[in-house]
Amino acid sequence: MTRKSRRLVLIGAGLSVLALAAGLILTALNDTIVFFRTPTEIAQKQIAPGGRVRLGGLVEPGSVEKTGAAVRFAVTDGNHQVIVAYRGLLPDLFREGQGVVAEGVLQMDGTVSADSVLAKHDERYMPREVADALKKSGHWKEGEPGGPVPQQSVPATPKPAPSGAAVPSSILPAATPASASSRSPAP
Repeated sequence: MTRKSRRLVLIGAGLSVLALAAGLILTALNDTIVFFRTPTEIAQKQIAPGGRVRLGGLVEPGSVEKTGAAVRFAVTDGNHQVIVAYRGLLPDLFREGQGVVAEGVLQMDGTVSADSVLAKHDERYMPREVADALKKSGHWKEGEPGGPVPQQSVPATPKPAPSGAAVPSSILPAATPASASSRSPAP
């Protein structure tokens, strides 16, 4: 066997080992990868029951039913709605008419048995996928209450220090010899 053929065999073996490793990794991750879905996508694509889904949309007003630690509510994108059953504490910012993402298992009856529920953290936040799906369906537009508001950059201005407080020298203007000589000593 020549040097060139040995090198080719070694390169081929290395590539096949890498391909096998990549295949095993993708097979292992296949069960843990969860794709975002809207209620319309779940209704149209006929997702198999028992599969994990990440459902996003708006909480349907008037649909929240609490029974102890169990909560049932409907998530809608304006066209379809999916009932979510969740047991546990909801986020403090969970409200009707607000954005939510629920992750769980799709049941035979079309409901989602959620093991985690995420709510928006302030009035300007909505997961990008949820906002895009709602915009596409025509039920949500930029600037609406509860909708995304473009972030405006605000220049940082130092806050005035309370009287009598020490001001760090890093934010004081540099003294020049002319300004230092014009000051009179304190009595």
